[in-house]
Amino acid sequence: MQHYVGEILVRRGALSQDALAQALVAADERGASLRSVLEATRAVDALSLVRALADEVGMRCIERIDTEGVPEDLIDRVPINFARQHHVLPIGERDDYVLVAVGDPLDPAPLDDLRALLGRPVEAVAAPAEAIDDAINRVYERKDETALADSDGGEQIDELQDLIDMTDEAPVIRWVNNLFYSAVRERASDIHIEPTDREVIVRYRIDGRLFPRKKANRGFLASIVSRVKIEAGLNIAEKRLPQDGRITKKIAGKVVDVRVSTIPTARGERIVMRLLDKEKVKLDLTDLGFARAQLDVWERLIRRPNGILLVTGPTGSGKTTTLYGSLNQINTPEKNILTVEDPVEYELEGIGQMQIQPKIGLTFAAGLRSFLRQDPDVIMVGEIRDHETADIAIHASLTGHLVLSTLHTNDAPMAVIRLVDMGIKPFQISSSVMAILAQRLVRRLCPFCRVPYVPKDADLRELGLDDEDMTEKLEALKRVAATTVIGNREIGEDLSLPDLAYDELEPDATQVFAPSRGVHFYRPGACEECSQTGYRGRIGIYELLVVDEAIRRAILNGSDAKTMQRIAQQSGGMRILREDGARQVLAGVTSVEEVLAATQAEGLD
Repeated sequence: MQHYVGEILVRRGALSQDALAQALVAADERGASLRSVLEATRAVDALSLVRALADEVGMRCIERIDTEGVPEDLIDRVPINFARQHHVLPIGERDDYVLVAVGDPLDPAPLDDLRALLGRPVEAVAAPAEAIDDAINRVYERKDETALADSDGGEQIDELQDLIDMTDEAPVIRWVNNLFYSAVRERASDIHIEPTDREVIVRYRIDGRLFPRKKANRGFLASIVSRVKIEAGLNIAEKRLPQDGRITKKIAGKVVDVRVSTIPTARGERIVMRLLDKEKVKLDLTDLGFARAQLDVWERLIRRPNGILLVTGPTGSGKTTTLYGSLNQINTPEKNILTVEDPVEYELEGIGQMQIQPKIGLTFAAGLRSFLRQDPDVIMVGEIRDHETADIAIHASLTGHLVLSTLHTNDAPMAVIRLVDMGIKPFQISSSVMAILAQRLVRRLCPFCRVPYVPKDADLRELGLDDEDMTEKLEALKRVAATTVIGNREIGEDLSLPDLAYDELEPDATQVFAPSRGVHFYRPGACEECSQTGYRGRIGIYELLVVDEAIRRAILNGSDAKTMQRIAQQSGGMRILREDGARQVLAGVTSVEEVLAATQAEGLD
C-alpha cells in the first residue's frame, strides 16, 4: 500500500520520484506510514496529498468543513473515538443519503461501519485529516458545551462522592479535554477557569490578552476542578489550600507541558493553567524581531569569553526566550553551559539545567556557587534578586565566565541603579557588565488582514517623532526598519520601493513605504487566521545599552539613569524602547497602539 500511495502521488504530480524514494526509506527506518512521513517532512502538504488520492478514486475533495451545518442527531449516533480513529465525520444530510468527510479516500472500511451506525446510505468526500480532526473537536465540543450549559450539574450534598462520580462522566471529561485542544488551536498561553455566582467562565490568554471563550453551568464547577486535579496529580479533597501540579498532554501530535495552579476563592476554586508548547519555543534569535545592527552586536557579545549580559523588563516581556535563544546560538560541544532557573520552562539539549528549590536551600546564589565547581564556560542565572547572587555573578564573570541573567527594571540604564541598590559597587559593575538589553513584547499584526493607512501628526508625536529633527530621525528609522530581521531574512529583502501610489496598495501588501505619501503605518484588521483580533503572535522591541568607555565613566561617577540614557543615545546611538517600537511600526510589524501600551512607563517619564 505504501508504494501504491507513492505511485499515485508521483503520477498526479504531487510528489517527485526522488522525494518519494527518500520518504520510503525514512518510513521503513521509522516503522511509520508513508503519509505520516510525508506530512512530517512537509514533502507534500496535506491538501495536495488527499486531493491526489481522491482524484485517483474519483472522489470529490473539500478543503474545509463547515461545522455549523453538521446535524447533531448524526453526531449522536457516531462515537467520538470512532470518528477520531478513522478520521471520518458525517457533515450533512441529503434526501436519501448522508454526506461523510473522510481523511483516507483509499480506505472504504469505515464507510461500511458508518452505514450501520447511521442506518442510511453514505456518500464520501475527501478532506485533509487535520481539517476533519479539527471539525470533530469543534462539533463534539459544541455538543458537550450545550450539555454543561443546559444542565444544573446536580446537587452537591455528598460532595466528595459526587465529585468522583461526576468526573467520570464522559461529557465533563470531553469538555476539559477540549479546553486544551481549543487553547492549543488558538495559540493560547494560559487557560483561566473562574467561578462566578451563576456560571463557570473560561478565558484564554492569547498574545498577552485575555479573551472569554467558554462557559458552563455553576453546578459543574466541582467536577471540572476535580477532573483537572486528577490529571495534575493533585488532592481533589483539599479545597482550602492552593495547589500546584503538572500535566503532560499530546495534542494534535504536539507534546504540551501544562503547569496547573489552583487557589481557593470566595466563589470556589480557581484554576490557571500555563501551556508550554515545546515545539513552538523560539530558539533562534532571528525570530525575535531585532534590527540587523542590534542583532549583530548582541551576537558578538554572547560569543565573548567572559563578562555579564543582562536582560531586563517586567514579567512576561520575553526575557527568558531571549536568553534561551542566546544560549542556543552559542551551544556547541566545546562549551559547558549551565543554567539555574525558576522554573525550568523548556529543556535545551546539551545544556545542564537546574531548578531552584528554596525550601531545601537551593537558591539562585547556592546554585550559582555550585556551578563554579563544575568547570563552566557559560552560566545563565534565571534572575538576580539579591546582593549575594549579584556578587557571585560578578566574581564569576571576572574569573573567566560568561554570565547571562535577568533583572526586573523598566529600562536598560535602571539596571545599573538596581545593582547599586543591591549593594554592588560601581567599579564592580563597570568592570563586569558588558551590555544591558531592555525589552517588551508587542503583538504582531496579522499579515493576512492588516490595513495600511497614512499616519496623522498625532501618531508621529506619540512615537517621539515630532521634534525639530523629525525628518532626519524618520529617514534614519526607515533605513533601520528595513533591516528588521524576521525568520533569518531582513524585511528590506521583501520590500520594493515601487512606483505604486498609496491607493493601489492592498491590505496585505508587503511594501512599507509609499513614495507618494512618505510613510504609511498599518492597523489591525480581522480575519479567520487571527480569530478576528487583527493580531497573530508577538515580537520584541529592544533597548540595547552597550557599556562602552563613556557609559563606564558615567557608572563610576554615580550618574543617574536619565544621564546614562542620554550618554548612550549620543555616543552609542542607542534607541530607547519607544523609538525601537517606532521602528517596528515603520516595518509594518505592529501598530502604534501596541507600542504605546508596551512603553507607557517611558512615556510617563
